[in-house]
Amino acid sequence: MISLRKVHPADLEQLLVIENEGFSREEAATKEALAERIQRIADTFIVAETDGKILGFINGPVINQPYITDGLFKEIIENPKRGGYQSVLGLAVSKQARNQGIAKLLIEKMEEHMNENEREGITLTCKQELVSFYEKLGFVNHGISESKHGGVRWYNLIK
Repeated sequence: MISLRKVHPADLEQLLVIENEGFSREEAATKEALAERIQRIADTFIVAETDGKILGFINGPVINQPYITDGLFKEIIENPKRGGYQSVLGLAVSKQARNQGIAKLLIEKMEEHMNENEREGITLTCKQELVSFYEKLGFVNHGISESKHGGVRWYNLIK
């Protein structure tokens, strides 16, 4: 059975493995960046696990604007209690656990958190091949992002 919970500092090594399975070296969060997110935004860092093994995770800070900027990948501040947009800087599922609906579960849990805290929406960037996946979950494609993170073309999606 899959359970969802807030991140713990002890999760860092497992998270790093999954992050590097899901993103290229240029795109992936560093160990230091993940540790900072765990410390500063644990309330919006959700882990999916079964029998103590992490299967995937979603994380991101609350931001004031509807689109993610590259600066968010460099510095994270604590989330306000209410308002703003819930960003998703990272959503990754381990290779062994893919195609089981875990990413959808994580998005749904983040949506619950968004509604409980009166956020204006969820915002993320993704590569073109993932746009249709997010559209099926109710996100709207707002076109090409200004982000140059990892040297990749990203698309702004908002729900």
